[in-house]
Amino acid sequence: MKKGSMHTTVGIIGGSGLYEIDGLSNIREYHPTTPYGRPSGPLVLGTLEGMQVAFLSRHGQGHRIAPSDINYRANIFALKQLGVEWILSVSAVGSMREDIQPGQIVIPDQFFDQTRHRINTFFGGPVAPGVVAHVGFADPVCPDLARLLADACRQQDVVVHRGGTYVCIEGPQFSSKGESRIYRQWGVDVIGMTNVPEAKLAREAEICYSTIAMVTDYDCWHETHESVTVEAILETLHRNVECAKQIIRTALTSLPIERNCPCESALKMALVTPQHLIPLTTRRRLAPLLARYIESSPPRPNRVKRPSKRPQRRLALVPKSQGRK
Repeated sequence: MKKGSMHTTVGIIGGSGLYEIDGLSNIREYHPTTPYGRPSGPLVLGTLEGMQVAFLSRHGQGHRIAPSDINYRANIFALKQLGVEWILSVSAVGSMREDIQPGQIVIPDQFFDQTRHRINTFFGGPVAPGVVAHVGFADPVCPDLARLLADACRQQDVVVHRGGTYVCIEGPQFSSKGESRIYRQWGVDVIGMTNVPEAKLAREAEICYSTIAMVTDYDCWHETHESVTVEAILETLHRNVECAKQIIRTALTSLPIERNCPCESALKMALVTPQHLIPLTTRRRLAPLLARYIESSPPRPNRVKRPSKRPQRRLALVPKSQGRK
């Protein structure tokens, strides 16, 4: 596969229940390697609604990877290597509000990170030592992409809630009733296990990110509904997954070509390490992220041309035995 033929604009990350995308043409599989290892599985490349897309199953083929074991850095970095500018994430979530019912869709605009064992940055550590970046994350979801997804939901006659806070827990266990009640007191709207650090890494990679959160249950706080089970989640997902596919296809028809959101230049003012102090190996490994701002190889200093010294004239010595006569 030629490098130029792999350039892709849109990444689709499928969560529980969404393991493939229908309607792709010119399908190819891409098995990338990244400085952070391999992603969850092969990226399926193709054309959908006139857009070049890359589909990645977050949990791997056959749902073999638990939320805490997902290589989030490799997933996002692999999409960045392809040139992806937009990520449409699909996730199963529990509802923390009475009015957000199973079978409905939420397009969150905030995240609350309750994870404990996940690396959430590309910068620093053994892979990319010697560089520090602090990206802004006050508004973690791309507003333009979130609007497009919400509009696409309405076009499919789906009940959609625009905005809300997604609390991301470590898992893989579901919440206790005590935890669930506390999350409700905090004012969160939905609960899931995968969108963090995914959204944080997308921001560091300057990729627009938004989630189609498919509500499958009421977690375990609701007094008149059974506590969440895998069986209940899968039953609701099977009804919703085809709808999610249609929402994605509708959104693709409206995606703008030019990006005018803050996501596009998130790293511009975030790098705090002076360029000349960033190790060469780190520059090269992070070139897909940093190439806009620093050179992958530091410029060679110009050599100062020293003036050439004229050879000193040596006087021939006359042996004493051959003195003047």
